[in-house]
Amino acid sequence: MPELRKDPMSGRWVIISVERGKRPSDFGVRVSPKKGGFCAFCEGNERTTPPEIMAFRPGSGDSNTSGWSLRVVPNKFPALNVEGQLERVGEGIFDKMNGVGAHEVVIECPDHNSTLSTMPLKSVEGTLWAFHQRMEDLRKDNRFKYVLVFKNEGDDAGASLEHTHSQLIALPIIPQLVEEELFLSKQYYSYKERCIFCDVIRQERDGKMRVISENEDFIAIAPFASRAPFETMILPKRHESAFAPHGNFDLLAQILQRTLKQIDKVLDLPPYNLMIHTSPFKDETNEYYHWHIEILPKLTKIAGFEWGSGFYINPTPPEEAAKFMREADV
Repeated sequence: MPELRKDPMSGRWVIISVERGKRPSDFGVRVSPKKGGFCAFCEGNERTTPPEIMAFRPGSGDSNTSGWSLRVVPNKFPALNVEGQLERVGEGIFDKMNGVGAHEVVIECPDHNSTLSTMPLKSVEGTLWAFHQRMEDLRKDNRFKYVLVFKNEGDDAGASLEHTHSQLIALPIIPQLVEEELFLSKQYYSYKERCIFCDVIRQERDGKMRVISENEDFIAIAPFASRAPFETMILPKRHESAFAPHGNFDLLAQILQRTLKQIDKVLDLPPYNLMIHTSPFKDETNEYYHWHIEILPKLTKIAGFEWGSGFYINPTPPEEAAKFMREADV
């Protein structure tokens, strides 16, 4: 079983994949996902994946058969294992726990060549519904404190398969980056009795320089202190602490797909990482935190200065990035 180990000097948790046990010779040049050929995620190959957890089927077909519009399956090579009880132990000054969690893959549509920016809008909505339904199901497991939804698009962003898919990992701890956002949000709220995200949205809508697009319920902005060129954040305009539908996900699907189309048009189909940050299960309804989607195109390399300092060097001002994206004809 994997282990979660805590660095006592930084407070950072790390997943150590004990079973994988890679040797030095295993860290050669990374092989890109194959173009064409056999794909386990394509329709008709359902029996080659682990048995599905859930699926959307317009008809009444059997599980693990064709005729689906979306499937969710366990990751064949999970970062954490769903079996077992959580055990926290000490090893001298070090803390660790067994790697209990859930690692699932959301196969967003049957078409091998589609992406979130090109698939039918209803498929994007279905993907968002799948995220929500899986999070709602996993929150019933009292071993888990948080579910991180993420997407790696393209080889350089970490995708190991070409067929469009997202992933989610249920964790027995809250990720450090989310903890930092929660901490700063609480501090701001205790001082001003307002949500910092709501204040950012108001200020950005007034200034407009970093607003990429908006609709009735959502806004896409280039963050003031963007870590990378063309980093984008999508937020609900009304205060919402946890990822959930506005009765439906249609308007979120619209702005998400439009944003990805803009990124594809301006940057010529770049690899990117997408993450959903939401409130943890124990405190889903609150006045200080605001769920959001972060999209980070992979255009620059993180090197020694970034790793050593925690600073990021962004060669494209977010005001210029937002302007380029606004002007993209999509």
